[in-house]
Order: sequence, then structure tokens, then C-alpha cells
Amino acid sequence: MTANPLFPRRLRAGLALVTAVALSGVLTACDEAPTGAAAAPSGALTGLAQQVVAAGAPGVIVRVDDGGGHPVEIARQAPWSTADHTLTAADRFRMGSNTKTMVATVVLQLVAENRLRLSDPVEKWLPGLVPDGGAITLRMLLAHTSGLFNYLFDPDVLKAFTGQDTRAWTPREVLAAGVRHDPLFAPGTGYSYSNTNYVALGLVAEKATGQPLAGLVQERIAVPLHLTGTYLVEGNDEGAQSSALAHGYEPDAAHVAALLPEGTPAGTAFAGPARPAGYVDTTSVNTSTEWAAGGMVSTARDWATFDGALLSGKLLPPALLAEMKTTGPEEPEIPDRRYGLGLEQVTTPCGTVWGHNGQITGYSAEAYTDDTGTRTASVLTSTIFGLKPPKAGAANRNLVNAAVCAMLGKPIPAVA
Repeated sequence: MTANPLFPRRLRAGLALVTAVALSGVLTACDEAPTGAAAAPSGALTGLAQQVVAAGAPGVIVRVDDGGGHPVEIARQAPWSTADHTLTAADRFRMGSNTKTMVATVVLQLVAENRLRLSDPVEKWLPGLVPDGGAITLRMLLAHTSGLFNYLFDPDVLKAFTGQDTRAWTPREVLAAGVRHDPLFAPGTGYSYSNTNYVALGLVAEKATGQPLAGLVQERIAVPLHLTGTYLVEGNDEGAQSSALAHGYEPDAAHVAALLPEGTPAGTAFAGPARPAGYVDTTSVNTSTEWAAGGMVSTARDWATFDGALLSGKLLPPALLAEMKTTGPEEPEIPDRRYGLGLEQVTTPCGTVWGHNGQITGYSAEAYTDDTGTRTASVLTSTIFGLKPPKAGAANRNLVNAAVCAMLGKPIPAVA
């Protein structure tokens, strides 16, 4: 069975420079006041973060570290959202597909230990679970060249993604939802971003070690790096009620209809308590279909520590880090991006950076670092479809560009 995609593969904005629209509004704020050299970019970033919220986004967190020892940390939110939670730069945040970089790191660590091989067919580890699994290698899963259909586009999974289905899916059920559709191409003959690849990789890692994936993440990455705000969600996230988790929002049924891609089933809307400004609170939405593809919760500071450790060579041997950074052609849907093994090379107006980005209902996260892992930048915005209107999308792209430029020590591009 085949199906047309219902959503863009990651629903993200990218890093292309656009002309910003002048925006204004009453905002609430919480940030650390930087001093010295950090003060100038902080002022510009604060203004751009204000524009994102003024354009309609419920909230945004920005963290930039240019390697000088004084990171800029900013949080801005719409006044109506403070009744749910006062946003701070230290809040936990759902990281969406950034999860893939961490899962890929765990898999490559197992390769370094000779417990897995990149050339292993998936059939070796998941017999009978993936059609044509003898022809699909772990490398293909990591690089999105397997041809497997993206389970997010399955109608049943879509109901869970939007919160209409509240039952907890198992990883095997999610994998089955992806492979019951026809593949997009023969293994290794093309590129197509698919969350199904990473659910399969999570199951492979568990089979090879006899440990749950969440435990592998803690043991191999979070604990050694002292990432105290980081964990992988399994099933429906009980931590969603934690006061330290930033709230996520999506436009309500009346406002989201015009923002959904063509072909989306009629009546598709996000579940959650009604909020002002035409939003619903999706913080407690069903997360069980995300897992190894997008289930990580973290903080801007924790993720910067992880990205820095990865690119500086602290988590993988040099040869495997080089494999991770070996990219394919430019991604067809998003210019200036090339995919490696769970890691993207991104060409920006101020230089080339590494990282990923991701979306999970109510949350959009972009996290990048330089080639050495010395400099990092994150922009975490508490909505996906709230960034679809042109003004909000333009404002968010300007902010991401500015954060990357400030990270690299380059002048922040002027915007109107």
C-alpha cells in the first residue's frame, strides 16, 4: 500500500535568509544579562526573538556560545502563555528529530566496539520485521537511503501525532506501520528522509545489547556528559507534567486548517486544552510514536554540550566521526543541507555548521555547532504550525540565521 505524504518530512524552516517584516507586540521576557563581548549579539538576538513572538509564536528559547566562555541565553514568550508556564532558557524541550543524532552516535559506538557493522543487513538483527531486510544495511538506515516509507505519513500514526489517538504504541508497532507501505525505491538507490529508519535502528541497538534504548542513551551519553535534563521518552511521556518542561502549542482547529498541506484528511486538528490566540496546549500529546526517531527531551545547554562533545571527537573514534560527517548530495526538499549518518552539514550565510533539527507536536528545535565543537547555537520554538504563516516563518528564519552568525563570531545580518 502507498500513500501521499500528509506533512512535510520535518516541517522545518531551514536557514535561508529572508527579509524580515517589521513586527511589534507586548512581550514577557526572561534572560541572563550578558556582559562584555557577548552584550552586542545578545541585544540583536533579543530583538529578533521578540519579533518571533510578536509574529504569533507562543515562545522561543535562544542559546548561543561563541566559544568565549559567556553564552547568551534568552527566553521570550507571549503573555497569554505565562498562565501555563514561565519560560526560561533552562527549560526542558522536546527535541524532535535531533534525537537521530544521538541515536546514530549510540549505534556508531556499538560499531566501534565491533558489536555492529555498518554493512550488517537489518535482517540479521530484526529477522522478518522489515521486507527485503537482507538488502538494507545499517548504513542505509543511518543515511536515509533504505527506501523505507516514512511512518509519519501513515494515517493511523497521524492520529497519534496530532493527539487524536492516545494509546501507547510500541516501537515494533511503529515499525510495522512504516513497512506495511510499499518502499519508495530499491535499497541504496536513492535518498528519502524516513523516521522508519531510526525506529529500526533503535530496535537493532536494543537487540545487539540486550538493553533498552533509553538506558543506552543515559549510560553512553547523558551520564558521562552530565546531561541532567536529557532523557529519551518511552511510550507516553509521564514527564510532560514536569514544571521544568516548556509547554508546546499548535493552532486550534479553526486556525490550523489553512496551514495544513494539501491532501491532509478533512477534520485533522491537534488535541489539547484551548488557549488564547487560537492555540491549543499540546504539551501532553501522545509521544509514543516518536521514540528513536524523535523522542528526546533535553535543554539548550545539554544539547550544546552533546553537540560539542560529538564534533570535538569525545564520543566517537576519528574514523567513525568521519563516517558520520560523510554526506550525500544536497537534500532535495531543503537546499543547502547534506545528510551524513544522523548528522547534517548545513551551509548558512555565515559559514558551514553541523547538527540537525526536528519537530514534534508543539515543538521545533534547531541545534548547530561548528566543525570543532567549540561553538554552538540553539533556537527552540514552542510550535510547529504556528511558524507556518509567512510573518512568523520569516521572523524565525531571521533568528536562526542570526544565532548561527553570532555563534561563528560573524556580524548578524541586518533585517528590515
